[in-house]
Amino acid sequence: MIPDDFKYKGLRSQLVQSLSNKGITDKRVLDAMMTVPRHQFFDIGLLDYAYVDKAYPIAAGQTISQPYTVAFQTQLLEVKPREKVLEIGTGSGYQAAILAQMGAKVFTIERQKELFKSSQRLFSQLGLTIRGFFGDGYAGKPTYGPFDKILVTCGAPFVPEALKEQLATGGYIVIPVDKGSVQTMQRVIKLSETEFKTEDFGLFSFVPMVSGTE
Repeated sequence: MIPDDFKYKGLRSQLVQSLSNKGITDKRVLDAMMTVPRHQFFDIGLLDYAYVDKAYPIAAGQTISQPYTVAFQTQLLEVKPREKVLEIGTGSGYQAAILAQMGAKVFTIERQKELFKSSQRLFSQLGLTIRGFFGDGYAGKPTYGPFDKILVTCGAPFVPEALKEQLATGGYIVIPVDKGSVQTMQRVIKLSETEFKTEDFGLFSFVPMVSGTE
């Protein structure tokens, strides 16, 4: 583990202030991002960029999302302590760590075996209680549902029916939807077993949501 020294804490403070300046208003989100050491989720060669507000490459051809995107999605999710949250696309594990820091019971699915293994090791090293699974995000995790909130961290061509079924009534799915390199950030609210309300929150760019495992 890389020490979380004054240098990284100072850079983290600057990042959090910049997120506040960009319109992130949820204090719990900002506090979580101030607490979680983002540099621990970076390869050693990219440590100098850990607190730059940009996306960067990680293993398996994937990326660690831009901090603003992480904060924006988390703010839309309106996570409350002890809520059950399902994350689709563990990636580096940083987003799951933010959710756990906010007091959520986090369940996260990753389709890339390399990323699944590395994120599990990191959660353990950081002392985070996060349930990680290797599998297909399109299928969700019905055994552990229903979930109060579901967060998708990859660009989906549509909102998977399995995720809508596994969402508790009154719950939210936050998901970037569209084909191609640019997606519309959506919040899908489950009003009843058969009725959903969809809200749009601007354009973002994510790696595509892919079925199966690798």
